[in-house]
Amino acid sequence: MTGRILVLGGGFAGLWSALAATRARAIFDADLEIVLLNDTPWHSIRVRNYEADLSDTRVALDDVLGPVDIRRLQGRVTGIDVRSRRVSYDADGAAQGIGYDRLVFALGSQLARPPIPGLVEHGFDVDTHDAAMRLNEHIARLGSSASTVLVVGGGLTGIETAAEMPGKLRAAGVRTPRVILADHAPRIGSDMGAEAMSVIEEALAALRVETRGGVSVVAVDARGATLEGGERIEAATIVWCAGMRAHPLTSAFPLERDRLGRLPVEPTLKIRGLAAEFAAGDVASFLIDGTHDCVMSCQHGRPMGRFAGHNAVCDLLGRPMLPLAIGWYTTILDLGPWGALYTEGWDRRLVSRGATAKRTKELINRERIYPPRSGDRQALLDAAAPTVQTPPVKFG
Repeated sequence: MTGRILVLGGGFAGLWSALAATRARAIFDADLEIVLLNDTPWHSIRVRNYEADLSDTRVALDDVLGPVDIRRLQGRVTGIDVRSRRVSYDADGAAQGIGYDRLVFALGSQLARPPIPGLVEHGFDVDTHDAAMRLNEHIARLGSSASTVLVVGGGLTGIETAAEMPGKLRAAGVRTPRVILADHAPRIGSDMGAEAMSVIEEALAALRVETRGGVSVVAVDARGATLEGGERIEAATIVWCAGMRAHPLTSAFPLERDRLGRLPVEPTLKIRGLAAEFAAGDVASFLIDGTHDCVMSCQHGRPMGRFAGHNAVCDLLGRPMLPLAIGWYTTILDLGPWGALYTEGWDRRLVSRGATAKRTKELINRERIYPPRSGDRQALLDAAAPTVQTPPVKFG
């Protein structure tokens, strides 16, 4: 009887899980159906959503899945029953269901939206392709008098979004753009360490992005934001980039989650204590080098997916599974026209900056994190091998 590997999610972890499962199916000559269920027909290069040109930030899933015989379903997952090994989903308003022999849960993360009055109605974000398009279209329609943009959240996404914003405003005809980057921490980029933080401050100053540390937004309206203490920041555009949470359906699994809502997994990516379920990417948590917790990023999501898909097949066939361990960590932060910042290690030692680091960032964003787009079956299977890539290239 044919077995079924069901992958939920078509992001970095989900796509690579499905491809890796298909590769393992071929290697073991197994009678398996590989199914990927996603809410859109696209694989989104989500980490590029802050950019001005989003035309090449989506890859049609059928172009990747079709050549390797992966079945694609489109719908929004609504429930997971681990006892019956069945997933429910909504497809065009109709309730559907599908069973599995092994499951890879890879629905990713969502922007954390606190219950701030007016945020849903008046805020923008870059969490999804559609949201990023909505923001860019809004910016393009701004008149020259509506020149202030407030970006809330001084993490990596907020910094990258703010660094691109002056250029977006000028391209829209705003003569005197004003961009403010605000965060509750005293200094922007404080999680990056002192050396990197100084580079970030230098770049933002050169781009004329104002920074506001130690502030909290308590209300948003059509004309700006109100801060804790009553201060107002008048702004025609407010972009929310303050925090991420794992997909809420992690609650469908009967075990405790971490502070980000993530599921504990073994190094094999099997959900701890469960018999047939794996998790990969932003919904999963484990010590990726034996000491440090994995992070919500494509840097970890892609290899997690490759190992999860491979191991789901191995587990079903009774073959040994492979543990994932990554002994290196890098952070490459885009700083708009100024350049970029490249650090190595969990202590974020500065490797390169400016135009040199920008070359690395563009190589990552435009080549390294994409699946092969040639449609060549063997190239797709080879790229899905459960291995860990070497660190990104460092230009000198």
